[in-house]
Amino acid sequence: MPRTAGRIADEFHQLLRTVEVPTPYVLVGHSFGGLVMRLFASRHAEDVAGMVLIEPAIPEEWARPGAEQQAQIRRGVRLCRYGAGAARSGVASIVSLLVDLRALSAARGLVALASRGTLRREDEGILAPIWKLPPEARRLLGGMWTRPQFFEALGSQIEHVEQSAAEVLREARGDFGDLPLTVISSASADERRLAFDRALAQQSRRGRHVIAPDCGHWVPLDNPQAVIDAILEMVQQIRT
Repeated sequence: MPRTAGRIADEFHQLLRTVEVPTPYVLVGHSFGGLVMRLFASRHAEDVAGMVLIEPAIPEEWARPGAEQQAQIRRGVRLCRYGAGAARSGVASIVSLLVDLRALSAARGLVALASRGTLRREDEGILAPIWKLPPEARRLLGGMWTRPQFFEALGSQIEHVEQSAAEVLREARGDFGDLPLTVISSASADERRLAFDRALAQQSRRGRHVIAPDCGHWVPLDNPQAVIDAILEMVQQIRT
């Protein structure tokens, strides 16, 4: 703690070295993960062959959050506190089982009760639309949701997003040079998002901006093939 993008990037690098994953890496980051991967690439450039960023968090926006972003941060931290309490009491285990059985209405009802009625349907996006995952991944994530440490870590990550964004602005700004870079936006993105993603892609002489159709912010779950195609195309480009 705190779970900042810089700390996560350093731990991720240490993990890859510990299990001896051979370099160089193609880094892939979605949303907050975009901050992590940009710091990873900045701090360990010699180990990075390319990068795919999917609707990455906009550091300029989160380093100085406005009223709407501040409200989102407070709400996310509060929901994680409820989640940690539900995990300690065993409620989260029941919710995980209900989700695995596809009894989503019952799961939502129990979550609403555990959160004292404060969890709205749209708040599910803070964690991920779990019903879009394949069963084996749903079980794995469901197991994580039964551990209070998961919610404590996520709450810290949300609470310290300003620090994470500031790290990116301080360390990872500027020219990516010839590093292959693909930035993916969803077709439903607003002009602010599209302008940022276009500008980010243009920071590399080998940058591409891709629009993924039929999806919202959760591109890896709404349109996973768009992400797969971008990664495979980058690997092929690097190899040739």
